Parts: sequence; C-alpha cells; structure tokens
Amino acid sequence: MSRIRILPEILSNKIAAGEVVARPASVVKELVENAIDAGSTRIIVEIEQGGRKLIRVSDNGQGMGRDDALLCLERYATSKIAKDPDLFAIRTLGFRGEALPSIASVSRFTLVTRETDADVGTQIEVAGGRINKVSDVGAPPGTMIVVGGLFYNTPARRKFLKSIDTEMGHIADTIASMALCRPSLQFRLSHNNRIVKSWAAASDPTDRVADVLGAAIKKELHPVDRVTGDIEISGWVAAPRMNRSTARGIYLFVNGRWVKDRVIQHALFAGYSGRLMKGQYPVAVLFLRVPFDQVDVNVHPTKHEIRFAHQKWVHDTVRDAVADALRRSDPTRWKAHEPGIAETVQRPVAVSELHVEYEMPQTPETGHHGSRPGDAVDRTGASMVHAAVAENRHKPWPPPGSVNTPAAPKHPTVSSGTPIRQAPLWNQRFFADLTFIGQYKGTYIICEAHDGLMLIDQHAAHERIVFEQLKRQSNARRPAAQRLLLPETIDLGFREAQILEKLAPELDRYGLEIEPFGGNTFVVKAVPTLLNSGGIPGLVTQLVEKAAEIGAGAEMETMMDECLMVMACHNAIRAHQQLTEMQIRAMLEQLDACDNPSHCPHGRPIWIRWTVKDLEKQFQRIV
Repeated sequence: MSRIRILPEILSNKIAAGEVVARPASVVKELVENAIDAGSTRIIVEIEQGGRKLIRVSDNGQGMGRDDALLCLERYATSKIAKDPDLFAIRTLGFRGEALPSIASVSRFTLVTRETDADVGTQIEVAGGRINKVSDVGAPPGTMIVVGGLFYNTPARRKFLKSIDTEMGHIADTIASMALCRPSLQFRLSHNNRIVKSWAAASDPTDRVADVLGAAIKKELHPVDRVTGDIEISGWVAAPRMNRSTARGIYLFVNGRWVKDRVIQHALFAGYSGRLMKGQYPVAVLFLRVPFDQVDVNVHPTKHEIRFAHQKWVHDTVRDAVADALRRSDPTRWKAHEPGIAETVQRPVAVSELHVEYEMPQTPETGHHGSRPGDAVDRTGASMVHAAVAENRHKPWPPPGSVNTPAAPKHPTVSSGTPIRQAPLWNQRFFADLTFIGQYKGTYIICEAHDGLMLIDQHAAHERIVFEQLKRQSNARRPAAQRLLLPETIDLGFREAQILEKLAPELDRYGLEIEPFGGNTFVVKAVPTLLNSGGIPGLVTQLVEKAAEIGAGAEMETMMDECLMVMACHNAIRAHQQLTEMQIRAMLEQLDACDNPSHCPHGRPIWIRWTVKDLEKQFQRIV
C-alpha cells in the first residue's frame, strides 16, 4: 500500500490558511483588497473582540451572481487572471484565488452578495470549509463577508493570537495603509460597535495623509515627485526631526499595492543618509509606478514581498528622489526675501566656465610638511579652522593670532582672461548672515537670525564641513595631502590587516596614503591636508574597526562614507573649545557651502531655532 496520499481539499485549505491567514489583520487585508478590486467607493470594516469573535467587511462594489459566489470559494478560482502571461503583468491587488477558501476553512464564514442589476442576492454559509447553506436573500448591491470564530477549528493557531488590543492595532494599521493609498475611497472602521476611525473621501491626498499620520505632521511633509524612464515616484517625506523609534511611520506602495520591500526601504534610508541617527526611522509615504511586467508580486501568498526586474535602478531612483526632496526642503537652502527689496536674478555661471586661481597663504602645515607636486590644495577659508585644530585640540582653540588668514581669492576669469562676476548658484548666506552673539560652554554658538534665535553645535557643524570637504577631494585627480616626514607604522591583527589592504586603494583617493610594510604591518606616508597629522595610528584603527562592523558585503561607497565619518569626527573641533569671533564666522561661511548643513554625518542636528513667536509664548507675552 502506498504511503504517499493526496490530501483532502479541506485539509489543503487549512494548510494554505497557515500562509495566507496569519492573524485577523490578514483576513481584513484580503477582504478589503477584494472590495477595492470590485470597484467599491465605500468600505466598512466592523470588528468584535480584536477579530477573534467577528470580522465583517461590507462594500458597494459590483457584487457577484450565484454561480460566481459559489465558484469563488473553490481554491484557485479567480476572475483576475486567465492565462500565463497575465501572471507577469498583474494589475489587481488579488489574483491567486486562495484567500476566500483559506479563510472559510478556518472560520464560520458567511457571504452575502448581489450584482447591481440583479433582483435578489445570494447568501452562502460555510463552517470549517464545508458549505452548509445556499439561499436567495434581499441585499443591497455589493458584497458583505462575515468571518466568525476565526481559528475555531484549529485551536493551536488560535492560542498564538495576541491580546485584543494588539490584534486590533494590526487591523487599524492595515486599514490605514489602504486608506493612504486610495484617498478617493471612503473607509470606516469600528470595534465592538464603536467607530474607531472614519476616513471620508478626500479630494486632496495630503488631507488623507494628515488624517492617517496626524494633523501635526502635515506642515512637516515635503513632496517627492520624480519620473526616471519608466519609473514614477510620488508621495511625501517628513522632516528628519519628525523621526520615530520604529518603522511604523513608513508606508510604501508599488502600483497601488502596500508592500514591505527591503529594497525600497533601504533606498529610503539612503535618501535620509546623514540626517538621521542610528535607531531613528523616518516618516514617509511613497508611491511607485513601475511597468506591470517589470515587477513580480507573486513571491509570497501574503503579497507583501515583491521583486523588481531592475532592482538597482529602482533603488537608486528612490534614493535620489528622497535625497533631492530633503535637500530642497532644508530651510538653510531657502532665500529669505526682505520686504520691499527687489532682486535681479542672473544666469548661474557653470563651474566648467571658470578658470579660478587662488593665492595660497603660508601656514605651519604647508610650510612644514609640504604637499605633493601638482596638488590642488583646497584652502578656500578652510585653513582658518583646520589649521587651528592641528595646533592644540584641548587648549583654547586656537590662541588669537596663531592662525594665518588666507589671502582673498583673485577674481575668477574665463579662459580668455576676461574678468567676470559669478552669479550665486544658490544664495547660500543662511549662516553667514547670522548675527553672532556669543559662545556657550565652549560648545554652542549663539546667533540671532532674522526670525528668532539660533543655537549651533560647533562640533557637529565642523564635522559636517570636514566630511563634505573630504568627499569633494576624492573627486580630484590628486587629492590635497601632506606627506609625513616620519611615516607612521601600524601593527594589526590578521583579520584587520586583510580589511585595511582592501581599503587602502580607496583611502588613497582621499589623500590617506597607506602601504603594506610586511606581514600585518602597514606604513602611513601621507594624510589629507584637512586632517591633523597627530594620532594617525588611532585613526587608522578606528577606520578598520568601522569597516569590520559594517561587514565585507557592504558596498565600497557605503564603507567609505562610514570611514569618512570617522575621519571627520576624529578631526573636528571638540566641545569646550573656545573660538574667536573670526574663527566662528569662517566656520559659518563654510557651513553655507555644505550640501547638508543641517545635520552632522551621523544624523545629529547641527542647529536648532526658536522663532520670536516661540520665545514670546514661553514668556507668556502672547497666548
């Protein structure tokens, strides 16, 4: 007698339910998706006891006739695909034909449906996968499905359900995600006969976003809108300061489907790179439109996971779109117009049109160490800050008169030698136009802005400056570096030596020249001019440890960014270091030149601001 047998259909459906129906929220998701596919404009979800006792989903969609109502309870019966090619260009939310029979096999299931032009509706009662009764019934157009006693016949599954509040929370999140994606539909959710949330149809999608995420966040949302080839990206990202401690504020949609895709989520985090600290999560609502034949949603029965035909392209497009939206929304990039003052807008002059020469000052660094022949040393105001750091990192920084002020640059000239005036690429005077008031605790710079009071973290600000200048130097053919008169040797363990050997060619792009010296020993011959030449062994050790922490599987660009963060932090001015007003103004000017002057490379805020209104409220001058 054969030991292998074909399982009964009811048992097969129960097994399938283990994948499709994980908890009450899974049932709600499948039923609401069917309602949306049916063309509904109003969807009502009623829950009792967190879905354990009752789940009822009613819609005003197109409904079904008697034959279709019976057929929809058969496994793999669907109206949404018919041929093999349809599976690779899915346009609906449901398509597998598994949900209804799986749900009916583990509950007391009732289906009531009626087509718009039908005289009567159809009611089907199912218990544990067995149809008990089919009858005609009076019903409004649309479909109503009642799921009672979920997992009543599979007690092992039922005991793994969480508390009523927890299960209800998952249901509310599921409905909220669908309401976000379809603002033109009306949704209503109730629990134990009390309305939890009612979302009216919204003409403005931002109203629905505010309704779901909270009204307070609406003014902090920044639009994302980009079209690259066949990919369309829209939605909103919130200001970094609105971050959360979990990923529950992230809503991602692909072709109208709510997904939990790691590729898109990683791209979102990459777009926020340098604006969030570790452990912080952004708030974002992103909609992607990708050709249906370039995305596979048939990865898992829950349909949360998807795969893209051009995964890296999608990732990079999302990352760039998010980064661009945040860059445009940064208040330091806005132009503050004075009332009554007219401006003449000039055509920006491309950098490639200019041949710029700078007269270089003699500093202790350049005079002592020198630089590589042909090095294009970046000293456009940076000497004032970086040379001072090299002098003494713990004494008042630095003593007045110890730093040479760089000579003013010559007027830029085009190749023909004709002097021109370069129009500002973006009137980046946010920080330089602040009125300096003083320094608090040798750590925070206090300034007056046109609309209030600002506090600037000097370490975070200088860390951002060094980080971006190091990145810019990597694009130069010969990065500005200073050779060491006495090269530093470093001994590492076997694993660390392997990592450094891999990193060395990349570090050389930034002016940090490291060569093998036999065995696990390396020699440092040159360092970037922006960095302090002291403490080299400690710096290199930190770089290797950071690379080991990231892992060998990380992209080299990501690894190098982390290394640059270590280098920038290692060489930035510290807290409790006194600065002169001239040094502070030089730093503010350099901060204006940064791409992201609001956050340090690790994501900490560089500045905070209190408006006049905020201060007057604190002093109760206004209500």
